[in-house]
Amino acid sequence: MECHDCGLLHEVPILEDGTTAHCSRCHATLHKFRITSLNNAFAYTCAGLVFFLMANFLPFISLEISGQFHAASLVTGIFALYNQGLWELAAVVALTMFVAPGLRLGSLFIVLGCLTFKRPPRWLPDLYRFATLLAHWAMIEVYMLGVFVAYTKLIDLASVTVGAGLLSLGALMLTMIAAGGALDNETVWRAFERRGLVPSPLKTDSRRPTCQCHTCGLVSNVEPGAHDDCPRCGMALHYRKPNSVSRTWALVASAIILYLPANIFPVMTVISLGRGAPDTIISGVIELADAGMWPLAALVFFASILVPVLKLIGLIILLITTQRGMARRLHDRTVLYRIVEAVGRWSMIDIFMISILVALVQLGQIATIEPGIGAVAFASVVVITMIAAMNFDPRLMWDAAGANRGRRSQ
Repeated sequence: MECHDCGLLHEVPILEDGTTAHCSRCHATLHKFRITSLNNAFAYTCAGLVFFLMANFLPFISLEISGQFHAASLVTGIFALYNQGLWELAAVVALTMFVAPGLRLGSLFIVLGCLTFKRPPRWLPDLYRFATLLAHWAMIEVYMLGVFVAYTKLIDLASVTVGAGLLSLGALMLTMIAAGGALDNETVWRAFERRGLVPSPLKTDSRRPTCQCHTCGLVSNVEPGAHDDCPRCGMALHYRKPNSVSRTWALVASAIILYLPANIFPVMTVISLGRGAPDTIISGVIELADAGMWPLAALVFFASILVPVLKLIGLIILLITTQRGMARRLHDRTVLYRIVEAVGRWSMIDIFMISILVALVQLGQIATIEPGIGAVAFASVVVITMIAAMNFDPRLMWDAAGANRGRRSQ
């Protein structure tokens, strides 16, 4: 097996139940074997589908102010954003909290369920690749935090009632986390091998040039410059992600350009009794602090202001040190990459909060909340930085420093 973070080759034996293999150099997880992995993941996925349906069909959240009552479902915010002309923002919210979670749960349900059949369909590996791709964009846990922030803003404005749909969404979040924790990518692909859905590869000779598949993780013998396909999943093999550094630089530059309007232009406007003022991201943080909600203000400041800046700085550090071939603190920079890749999604808190507020507070002259163009720019920054982190190949840092000459672990 090859470490996906530093590129070191390892001879990994057959693991006993409950055993996890870690990279001996950067400590990344290579493989964690659980006999019940597939069964547990299937059970959590079934529960997640039930909670997903409940969250969509049961009462979600409602608002009452000055005798007027307004209720919102899980998808009301998407339609509200679309109706106000911000279809880009509506598309991002729909993808991350409705489409991606639903399709991922459905895909995993079909894959794990069909693996129990005597003759599972041949297209299961393709469907599993699709489910793996969706994992980056399913953000139910971030949406739940956005709901919490929106609730704290609404309780001072009106009477807020939480429905069973919101509780189901919380349960959905827990089951999706549990399913992701139970599922191991290598275990699934070996299950495909045992069922004859993909060919069983030959043993790899670590003394010859090797290449790791970016899709299924299989390490194969490939001559330098050859354009071969993975013998297990059939996807094209690349020694490293193509044009990783240049693509990441382009995405980082785009995010920096968009970050300025994201903070200058309003993300929403609150209109009460015919009067209102636009709110930027920083003014929203100040309002929470002035209201005495310091922990929540700190959370929004960290997720919506500090995280995007630190993520851009982190990516720039990784890119510059890679291009200069720096050999110092390689392990620390690999940890920095993992942090950058993990925290980017949490910046969507403000976007989800806006979608909830826009859906609920539509009470004519009494109170109305309208989204602003700054929210589109900010959502673009979040999405672009996520793609930038996925495009960067951390193994290039170790390659540039000469640490992967003779890559076999001792």
